[in-house]
Amino acid sequence: MYVRKLSKTAFRDFVDVLIGLATTYGVQVKGDKYDFASLHSADDLRLDYDVTLLAPKRFFQPANEALLKFGMEGKYESRFDEEPFFLVGVHPYDMAAINQMDKIFSQDYYDEHYMNRRRNATIIVSDVITPSKNVFASSMNTATVKEGYDLLVTEVKDGYVVEAGTEKGSKLLEKADCKEASEQDMAGRRRLWQNNEEGLNKHVLKCGPSDLPKLLDKSYDHPVWEEKAKTCFGCGSCNIVCPTCYCFDIYDSFNWDLKSGVRKRVIDGCLLDGFTKVSGGYEFRSRRSDRFRHRLYRKGKYVPSKIGGEIACVGCGRCIDACLTDIANPVAVYNRLIEDSGNE
Repeated sequence: MYVRKLSKTAFRDFVDVLIGLATTYGVQVKGDKYDFASLHSADDLRLDYDVTLLAPKRFFQPANEALLKFGMEGKYESRFDEEPFFLVGVHPYDMAAINQMDKIFSQDYYDEHYMNRRRNATIIVSDVITPSKNVFASSMNTATVKEGYDLLVTEVKDGYVVEAGTEKGSKLLEKADCKEASEQDMAGRRRLWQNNEEGLNKHVLKCGPSDLPKLLDKSYDHPVWEEKAKTCFGCGSCNIVCPTCYCFDIYDSFNWDLKSGVRKRVIDGCLLDGFTKVSGGYEFRSRRSDRFRHRLYRKGKYVPSKIGGEIACVGCGRCIDACLTDIANPVAVYNRLIEDSGNE
């Protein structure tokens, strides 16, 4: 473990060095919210933010991307984003989500487009300083993170403790004006971790995350799905802002010459009408209640079965923020199932 201490001035200078090395994205003020955007000065970076509007997954899973160009006689040319970039200020729960997506996109049909972006990224995680109003990362065991990042930044009393998680991060940290972290610095980091592991919990799940698959095994016909669906707009906002939703559609866009075109991948979501429509016009989840249920089953049962039991919800709370009718909170639904099953 390579750990160093940077003063706040040294850290600001370090961020400016990053900006000079490659394209850098960092968390900045957007009106009365925060979001990732191109960073041109370390003075604009905010590590005290609560939650970003969109998850950083958009740097690895663009909403609209060109996969390949094609022409006549089966000729095609794959397209890849080759530009290296820095991503500064990722919260631990979002890093946990990226770690899950790494597993999803590297198994079965290895996704070169996603994995190429992932290789080109240098991720700098920042421990949470300001909890958001709907975070429940403590319940999902994602309030802190131990892997995936290149650098991990934790604010302490008079600066930052910075840990390198990869060789790439170690080499990068050598460019900073840093010193050995003292025991007092490390103790400050441990206190923040302990506080976050307990306190990032505005919505408390009444069971352990690992209990959710079995809970859902016996809840398929529970009335909560119909009840919630009555006020669901089917807008898909919960899908769009979720850091672990990865569904997409693929279509071919032809040029005016009708001899060439581009194959594109676009973001999609299971709450949207038509998501499951297949050839012949049949839609096998046409009812909104079925789609609402699928979202919760996907997070608590289906994806965990693919990635070693990890629940595909990291407790960021964005779906709660985005839902206009206040029905998207996974904890509220899961707790209802727990209460009705008599296992509270």
